[in-house]
Amino acid sequence: MDPSQVDVPPMKDLTIDNITENVQKINSQCPDPRLKYLMERLVSHVHDFARETRLSHDEWMSAILFLTSVGQICSDVRQEFILLSDITGLSLLVDSIDHPKPPASTEGTVLGPFHTHDAHTEANGTLISHDPQGEPCLVLCTVKDTNGRPISGVKIDIWETDSSGRYDVQHADRKEPDGRAVMNSDDQGIFWFKAIVPVPYPIPHDGPVGKLLKLLKRHPYRPSHMHFMFEKPGYDHLITALYLRHDPYETSDAVFGVKESLLIDLYQTNAEQAQKYGVPEGTKLITYDFVLVSEEESRKLREQNAMQAMEAQGRRMKLYKGLPVPDLD
Repeated sequence: MDPSQVDVPPMKDLTIDNITENVQKINSQCPDPRLKYLMERLVSHVHDFARETRLSHDEWMSAILFLTSVGQICSDVRQEFILLSDITGLSLLVDSIDHPKPPASTEGTVLGPFHTHDAHTEANGTLISHDPQGEPCLVLCTVKDTNGRPISGVKIDIWETDSSGRYDVQHADRKEPDGRAVMNSDDQGIFWFKAIVPVPYPIPHDGPVGKLLKLLKRHPYRPSHMHFMFEKPGYDHLITALYLRHDPYETSDAVFGVKESLLIDLYQTNAEQAQKYGVPEGTKLITYDFVLVSEEESRKLREQNAMQAMEAQGRRMKLYKGLPVPDLD
């Protein structure tokens, strides 16, 4: 690009004190107001971090090499960057901001790095885990809106580990999906299936994220849980999980995913349930009533929360495509 044909602010004699201002000037010509705002805040925070900590060249190079190694270990079945986002609490923070939940609706939590798109679509009552060592479990759930009305035709992604604490994709001899399925809620908003009781397990800690956890003297374990993801046009996308109460890692989840409203007790089926659902009496039982938020409810709450947060920071903002940008008018 010919410099004479571009209106670039002059940059000379850059110092610790003026480098941030100069970077902001050259980025300020971005035509997308949201991207421009994101870059403005990112540059400000990163530069302030370097100045505040007196970041050394060796430390910054170590960080670059660490991020490089995070990318290098990623594959079709392993997303180390998601893992890094999870263990820093950023995944949960972004989900909470982007998918706010009004009272009495089901809260979201982290997706984790092991969701896949190859799970089979199954009918109600299907056995989704074929691990002979797993403890059988019946899962009975409903899906409703915030007014208590059943929602039919909701696509529900479900996935859990086997009894050894590993997802199917962590097995080198994986031939087809197991411990996972896609289901749809029926006319009464009900979906149910047979699985195994969730167990605690470590997140992958043989890579750069695991080395970071070790340096921080943190364990890599997650409490026993089962993942769920809900999709239907008109409703806010929900990624969540159910966690077994009193798990030894309930209060120290490596990825900060546990919320009080998502803790559940493990029950046992009675004679009537056993006969109705075709399982032995006394089979472990998980029940939960999921409540979805409409896209309109979520949009209004997200925008309201955004403007309140900006006002608290003393910023004059407006909404652009539902997201805050500086109000320069």
